[in-house]
Amino acid sequence: MSDILILLIKIVAALVWFLVLTLYLTWLERKESAIMQDRIGANRADFFGIRVIGLFQPFADAIKMMFKEDFTPTFSRRFIHNLAPFVAFFFTAVTVQAIPFGDVLRVGGKEIKLQVLDIDVGILFILAMLSFTVYGVLLSGWASNSRWTLLGGLRGTAQLVSYEVALGLSLIGLVMVFPSLRFSSIVNYQGELLFGWLPQWGILLQPLGFIVFLFASLAESERVPFDLPEGESEIVGFFTEYSGLKWGLYMFTSFMKVLLIACLLTTLFFGGYHVPWLNPDGFHFPWGGEWLLPHGIVVLFQIIMFNVKVIFFCWLQILIRWTYPRFRYDQLMDFGWKFLVPLSVINIVATAIVMTLLK
Repeated sequence: MSDILILLIKIVAALVWFLVLTLYLTWLERKESAIMQDRIGANRADFFGIRVIGLFQPFADAIKMMFKEDFTPTFSRRFIHNLAPFVAFFFTAVTVQAIPFGDVLRVGGKEIKLQVLDIDVGILFILAMLSFTVYGVLLSGWASNSRWTLLGGLRGTAQLVSYEVALGLSLIGLVMVFPSLRFSSIVNYQGELLFGWLPQWGILLQPLGFIVFLFASLAESERVPFDLPEGESEIVGFFTEYSGLKWGLYMFTSFMKVLLIACLLTTLFFGGYHVPWLNPDGFHFPWGGEWLLPHGIVVLFQIIMFNVKVIFFCWLQILIRWTYPRFRYDQLMDFGWKFLVPLSVINIVATAIVMTLLK
């Protein structure tokens, strides 16, 4: 099997995983919110009479969205108005290519890395792609040629730019501890043990950085309590003038960001695909026991563990979204600039002091 074919297979597999899991996040949110509100949730869509707790609902919603009327206002700047949702969607979708899903899969004497792009500046690549999504928000607000969408676009741009500062600063301490911008290297560092038994996950070495990153990334997803750009309960929102599939792309992109945040939290702070005490040849427990496993089973354990962690953080974000009310705009900006940014600077200074003392 040629290297180009392997690369194409990995690209397609990563995108399919990302898009399908994002699609099912819509089902998870509806079910989780229903449970919190003592409702049943989505359960009507069926396939040949089989419902399976509403698992076919995301596909029914997608089909319905494709055939809904796509209305473009006559007063809008038509070309940019149509382009904006695809800009937001594209720059969010490509980020999954830098996420490692597992270590190495050996097939027929060939080693295949379970990661599409293992680039030296993986963290910068993700941050750059997230920065480009701002254009999808700004362009939609401006191109719709409406005062309400423009207000939502300006809100969104100010929010995303502000919280990207804290997002980037929160990762500096992590890079100081794990001296690399490459995702695979950061995950491998977390596979080592502290005191001979404790996995040195990023959450243990950078707890303050994790807290800042979590809140800043929640603001990047533009969901409650940081949903000022969308304003779901108001008439102010950057996609107010959108309908049909283009509106669906914006909603889908929002859920893609939820999944991306879960992937980053897993990869940077919770060991990625690592299972505690699982080595390439099986489990080696700190109390002396071992459980040797075939290579394929080890890889399967890693992929399952990665997905379990990711789904947990998706569940957590949805829980936060249905638990807390929205910030006022001044509270939103104060929280970013007066709390998260200083906290991230304190984390950098504290990390530098601790590392100096431990030398």
